[in-house]
Amino acid sequence: MRSNLLMKFSVDKENKKINVEREFSAPISKVWTAWTESRILDQWWAPKPWKVRTRTMDFREGGYWLYAMAGPDGTEHWCRADFKSVVPLKSYSGLDAFCDENGNIDDSFPRSVWNVEFRELQNSTEVSVQITYEKLADLEKIIEMGFKEGFTAALENLDDLFSIK
Repeated sequence: MRSNLLMKFSVDKENKKINVEREFSAPISKVWTAWTESRILDQWWAPKPWKVRTRTMDFREGGYWLYAMAGPDGTEHWCRADFKSVVPLKSYSGLDAFCDENGNIDDSFPRSVWNVEFRELQNSTEVSVQITYEKLADLEKIIEMGFKEGFTAALENLDDLFSIK
């Protein structure tokens, strides 16, 4: 069963941005923790049947998250997020990239700037994600790679995690 909470996904080609608004049936403290602690990110960040394995995470300004998206066939795609700003329980931003297992950036894939904001509502928390690309071609490449479907599935994993009592 999927949530009937807010889910908006839009692509703004003119400004080279993806905008996602998503509501979760959980208090802001729980949602913030789910987005900022690797032990919980590892449980939901990848669309099933893929899994996430964090190698290292230092969630602070100047820190980074290095993780692998691991497929059921043993395929691994490494990613790195470099955190630029962190305002606890409010927002964070970072520069995202594909990389190798040591965190060396793979320049053949586009990098993206993520701005993630959290807002407590009456009985839920809204997360607004704005992902910006340097070039329109970079944005289009990420969409062609299935970003919308994968990210939507991952966010549904988080719904499932919050529904466990």
